[in-house]
Amino acid sequence: MEDPHFWDDAKRSQEITMKMRQLETTVKDYKTLETSYEDIQTMIEMADEENDASLIPEIEQMLTTFCEDLEELRMQTLLNDEYDSCNAIIRLNAGAGGTESCDWAGMLYRMYNKFADRHHFTVEVLDMLEGDEAGIKSVTFQVNGENAYGLLKSEHGVHRLVRISPFNAAGKRQTSFVSCDVMPDIEEDVDVEINMDDLRIDTYRSSGAGGQHINKTSSAIRITHIPTGIVVQCQNERSQFQNKDKAMQMLKAKLFILKQQENADKAAGIRGEVKDNAWGSQIRSYVLQPYTMVKDHRTGASIGNAQTVLDGRLDLFISAYLKWIKTGEKDGDTSDID
Repeated sequence: MEDPHFWDDAKRSQEITMKMRQLETTVKDYKTLETSYEDIQTMIEMADEENDASLIPEIEQMLTTFCEDLEELRMQTLLNDEYDSCNAIIRLNAGAGGTESCDWAGMLYRMYNKFADRHHFTVEVLDMLEGDEAGIKSVTFQVNGENAYGLLKSEHGVHRLVRISPFNAAGKRQTSFVSCDVMPDIEEDVDVEINMDDLRIDTYRSSGAGGQHINKTSSAIRITHIPTGIVVQCQNERSQFQNKDKAMQMLKAKLFILKQQENADKAAGIRGEVKDNAWGSQIRSYVLQPYTMVKDHRTGASIGNAQTVLDGRLDLFISAYLKWIKTGEKDGDTSDID
């Protein structure tokens, strides 16, 4: 007869092995940084002794690389919450504002794709509804990679854009909002009971890229959990059954997180507070006119080069957020990166 504890012991052993590998990697990265620091000191002493100004550009480059590697290691040490190592599922919803808000949702979607590329993550679209004229009304996508959720959980909330809209004939400044929901892709079968009578399951015709089956069958799935109002959608798989399985997995994960929120303070670190997609509720503002700046209203971190952020360089904000939720400390008001 099979030992009932066999699979629990095997899973525990696997978790310990994974944790050991992560610790070994951290130690290795630390030693690499230590060596880099010593090399920089040696180069500075050499330039000083020989009065050789030609070494300055090389030293500056070494120092820049060292600072970037140090910041990345610091972030890794802060990623120790229960679901930080999971893939991330992100949903963007355009707020009121028509084409301008849809365009803003499209810009954010591009930003997260650029971020994923920088970190060697992959992106998988689960559901997308394009705007009538431009941009995206809503999109759900999965970011796959180690610590993807731990890094991207900082993005949960409402993102505000201020710019002169290319869709406004009068050339006036316009403010748009997009809500961003981030949750971990919890792969194991979480302990959540779902009453099928509480679900409304709708099928609809898939749209967008995805293969020859698109637009031929109603394979896309939308599941509404009536008691909570949670809605999940999936259309990227090749069959209705696969889409339903993925949607159910997403629903279970959301309900599990909701349960954790209601019963433990640690839930605040799993999924942030849901806010209205409107004025006064934004976590971050992106100002493109009359000046450029991106500011996180939770941590105080800000950058003058807005385009850099829109090109996927979110590490400053992520680092400030992780520090804030761990220690309660906020960064200074401004920081500029080229």
